[in-house]
Amino acid sequence: MSNAARILNPALRSKIMSADEAAALITPGANVGMSGFTGAGYPKAVPLALANRIDAAHARGEPFRIGVWTGASTAPELDGALAKVNGFAMRLPYQSDPNCRKQINSGEMEYTDIHLSHVAQYAWFGFLGHLDVAVVEVAAVLEDGRLLPANSIGNNKTWLDQADKVILEVNSWVNAGLDGMHDIYYGTRRPPDRRPVPINNPGDRIGDRYYTIDPSKIVAVVETDSRDRNSPFTPPDANSKLIAGHILDFLAHEVRRGRLPRNMLPLQSGVGNVANAVLGGLIEGPFEDLTAYTEVLQDGMLDLIKAGKMRFASATAVSLSPDAALAFNNDAQEMKKSVILRPQEISNHPEVIRRLGIIAMNGLIEADIYGNVNSTHIGGTAIMNGIGGSGDFARNAFLSIFMTPSTAKNGAISCIVPMVTHVDHTEHDVHVVVTEQGLADLRGLSPKQRAKVIIENCAHPDYKPALREYFTRALEESPGRHTPHLLDEAFRFLPEWKAQQASRAAE
Repeated sequence: MSNAARILNPALRSKIMSADEAAALITPGANVGMSGFTGAGYPKAVPLALANRIDAAHARGEPFRIGVWTGASTAPELDGALAKVNGFAMRLPYQSDPNCRKQINSGEMEYTDIHLSHVAQYAWFGFLGHLDVAVVEVAAVLEDGRLLPANSIGNNKTWLDQADKVILEVNSWVNAGLDGMHDIYYGTRRPPDRRPVPINNPGDRIGDRYYTIDPSKIVAVVETDSRDRNSPFTPPDANSKLIAGHILDFLAHEVRRGRLPRNMLPLQSGVGNVANAVLGGLIEGPFEDLTAYTEVLQDGMLDLIKAGKMRFASATAVSLSPDAALAFNNDAQEMKKSVILRPQEISNHPEVIRRLGIIAMNGLIEADIYGNVNSTHIGGTAIMNGIGGSGDFARNAFLSIFMTPSTAKNGAISCIVPMVTHVDHTEHDVHVVVTEQGLADLRGLSPKQRAKVIIENCAHPDYKPALREYFTRALEESPGRHTPHLLDEAFRFLPEWKAQQASRAAE
């Protein structure tokens, strides 16, 4: 479909302009809601033009920074470009760009890390301030002014509703055959007028196929023809395969015990190579008729659908490797029979997650011996990416599984530690911890029982002696014996222990 055929509303065709002209409509200090979720459906042209405009203003000595709100992470053309020119005053709710990360951790950029299910309601409640402009990628503009969404929904509905001015990027690369894949729910309410979200199965459709917007709010339409920039997933390494094997064995055990049905329960999976390895393992596993209720559709879920193992997947965006993204776009007409894309306030809705009984699988940076999980910070002070939707799912899941290799930095760092340096998911929300070494089922265990199981099943052999020693001394010396800790040693024990071991070996 040509660009001309993508913009059918005559009034909006009169607002077609260049990206530079559209970017000129964004003023310094504005809060801008941009589309984009895990590298899908982000605007391709206006952010680059805006970055050039900001850079030129700074060269003249003029201040020019903006607040940017998205669904989740975007791409170098958005986050990277604006960070390079110091264009962010505030960024929320999630990012994964190295330039952003550097500026956040150096204190140059403010960053608010938010549960993804909370973002839209925070905007509606007025917690985030006023939204001045929305820049949203769509696949087409219908004759009556309604908008056909692209490859991600995220918070787009809320940005279109709330912004004073709207700039559209109409991307003709996106296959218009995905018309019917989206489910835009307009039934959310603010307290005290809330009603249950009427989803009882991942495939339930409860909303509209299109965004509805007052066309008078649209101040610019920019035509693009560009695919999303996605990074390829690396083939699963030996540790990822071991982690996947432990999880699949555990799920099979739960089926045998009668705690899961034979087709399990709807799956949620975080983004990454380990998560894809788990999904890949399901293709060879005994489970059939699977479903997913998750944030993002990854390569592994796409493969499960094509293999006939997964019947249906609900998400808010696709997060695919370049080859898989091209295949998904080409097969959009067929894929919409098995895939539904929703706003992230629905894909991550705690009520729906609890009702459906989700099996949640997410990654971590470090877990401590009592089951607390840090998924966002390095050394307790430097942000990596953000909590994303892992908290939405972990707190409300039927099964909350966290997975990681047992060590990082080629074995220099243990990912199982006495006490995490930052807590994102408390021990109360973590049911299972998995590394390549094994799996710790923490359900129904006391803190001291959890510590023993995590150390013995999940810690790397190089670090088990240190963790055992710490726990043994904590049992004897801690003032409180319910969750024994040596608080003056918890954050420095392992590095010091490893240095001592190296020194002894040198002797």
